[in-house]
Amino acid sequence: MGKTISEKIISEHAGRSLKSGDISVVDIDLVMSQDGTGPLAVSQIEKMGFDSVKNPEKSIFFIDHAAPSPRRELSNSHSVLRNFSKRTGAILSDVGQGICHQVLVENYVCPGDIVIGGDSHTCTSGALGAFATGMGSTDIAVGYTLAKTWLKVPDTIKVNFNGMLNEGVYAKDIIIYLIGKITSDGATYKAIEFGGEVSDRMDMDGRFTISNMAVEAGAKTGIFNSDGITRTYLEKRDRSGCFKSIYADEDALYEKVIDIDCRIIEPMVSQPHTVDNAIPVIDLEKIMVDQVFIGTCTNGRLSDLRVAADILKGRKVAEGVRLLVVPASKEIYIEAIREGLIEIFIESGAAIQNPGCGPCVGIHQGILADGEVCLSTQNRNFKGRMGNPDAFIYLSSPATAAWSAVKGYISDPREAG
Repeated sequence: MGKTISEKIISEHAGRSLKSGDISVVDIDLVMSQDGTGPLAVSQIEKMGFDSVKNPEKSIFFIDHAAPSPRRELSNSHSVLRNFSKRTGAILSDVGQGICHQVLVENYVCPGDIVIGGDSHTCTSGALGAFATGMGSTDIAVGYTLAKTWLKVPDTIKVNFNGMLNEGVYAKDIIIYLIGKITSDGATYKAIEFGGEVSDRMDMDGRFTISNMAVEAGAKTGIFNSDGITRTYLEKRDRSGCFKSIYADEDALYEKVIDIDCRIIEPMVSQPHTVDNAIPVIDLEKIMVDQVFIGTCTNGRLSDLRVAADILKGRKVAEGVRLLVVPASKEIYIEAIREGLIEIFIESGAAIQNPGCGPCVGIHQGILADGEVCLSTQNRNFKGRMGNPDAFIYLSSPATAAWSAVKGYISDPREAG
């Protein structure tokens, strides 16, 4: 019997043939944590009696969630990461460099890697054909010190996105549609392999969006084949040397196969307070918005900003609406400036923030007031996610978000023309 992508990658890193359900210790290629989880990992490293990391050049700490710090407690946590990185030679990605998941795919992850991170959206890197997954801080501490972890090989669900995308429909819409279909626990501790005609044509930014949100269905990882699109992405980043072809065998055994005809998908939103509370925008009652947020590790990429800027050009944000725009990385920010996108946002009435997680995690830079509604391009809309349990978060694509900022209520981006 052939192997799924996850079975292939984990077998290679274990040094023996494995199938779903097997448990093994494996070598890892990259380990990372961010300023929320990194200090816990450092504490565990010290409790275990270690004073170094196994592979400093493959051990990364990111300061991106509260960057720059809004409180002294968080500033002290940042100091822990800065000091530990300096002492051990681990890589530090400091304030302004960008969100961990975006910086990872830009500069570090290769097809076939095993990547573990102290953040649930580490699965974003699966778009490059890596087995990438989030873990708790103790497991991450072991990853830093031994460059190993243990894994149970997950069963795999194959999802084929077939047909073509309709006007106004983007990767965010089809992953919201999928999660609404299978529910938020429909893939718990499973790998999701994405295939089909739409996936095969999709650019890397779209693939990153989809892999990023696989965990919102409970998945251990969300993974694509590495193909010509992957190779081109790496070549443009002067990383062609790390490309290798990653794909499942034709006779791989899947727990189930889900075929989705994307021609039936319209622009989607996730309603409060769960991602699987999904509905087409046109079926939504008129929901006024107080804040619109375009950014995050899900939709803060250059293509996302281009889509939003195209809608906002020559238009103004509706009175009473706050539009926040946060590029996902320094590189994206610089290119958005070069292309004039930032000027378009500012002229429309948006506020631009430095690359990072910003309002998404509810620590600073956009916390909602009681009863307020935010339409966001992030990946989660849990109660209290943006810092206030008495507020309401809807999720959408950047196109839907930008047009809704203009209209003042959640609106179908196909109206923008």
